[in-house]
Amino acid sequence: MISGAVAYSIAMLACFTLVWGGIWLIAKRRDRKRGILMLVAAVVLLGNVLVWVMPVG
Repeated sequence: MISGAVAYSIAMLACFTLVWGGIWLIAKRRDRKRGILMLVAAVVLLGNVLVWVMPVG
């Protein structure tokens, strides 16, 4: 089973990769719609990580 710290690390690496890829797609004018969707997915993933690590109580 994957520990919490490893899962958070993988999620954050995926978030940074999505942001980089989304900006790259938009900047190179390759596929703007897909780039925006990648940025939205990064924001959702970041929100999930923030909810996971938020202290309870």
